[in-house]
Amino acid sequence: MSVEDFEELVDKAPRELRNRLEFLGGRLCIRHGPLDVDEFEELAEAAPETVRLEYINGKVVVKAMPDGNHGEIFMWLLRQCMQQRPELNLMPERGVKAEAYRKGRARADGFLAPVDHFRGHGEWSETDGALMAVEITSHDRDTDQRDRKDKPVGYAEADIPVYLLIDRDNNTVVVYSEPKDGRYQQSPSYLWGATVPLPPPVSITLDTEALKNYAD
Repeated sequence: MSVEDFEELVDKAPRELRNRLEFLGGRLCIRHGPLDVDEFEELAEAAPETVRLEYINGKVVVKAMPDGNHGEIFMWLLRQCMQQRPELNLMPERGVKAEAYRKGRARADGFLAPVDHFRGHGEWSETDGALMAVEITSHDRDTDQRDRKDKPVGYAEADIPVYLLIDRDNNTVVVYSEPKDGRYQQSPSYLWGATVPLPPPVSITLDTEALKNYAD
């Protein structure tokens, strides 16, 4: 997050939240205790397009803007999903109510669900009926905590059947499945180039050879 983005966020934020926002060490910080979910939603709704906010473990975090390789990887996955399961949509940049009691607010890079599933939804969708959440790591300092630690828990607690993590730092694909008691019971990891089976209810097989083209 840049200083300019922070200043624009403060300018657009609800008046009662403006004096609680700080920018320290390149990170967005909240003064006077954490925001609650309703306050976060107000702030996220007012945020400029260049600032993508999430609410994870009771903390407001800024999700990095995607670069070109990130976008190409998403399109690669979208094509595979459409070819094998045309009755499903892989919705990009979908806000979802994650974590226990739906208290978290995550912006999944992709959210797989039946066609028309999101019709009539607001900014944050319930996870009922969703098949898979997708995250593609970005090269920012928060990706380890956010994508590899917090989101497997948040998505499992929301009973999303499959969480697909495409890890650009390790050149791996991790398939989390079988959520139970707030944890995924299975999480096999595959090197880019492997054939990756996504378990039911997704039931898609990924040929990941093309991911080698996007190794950074």
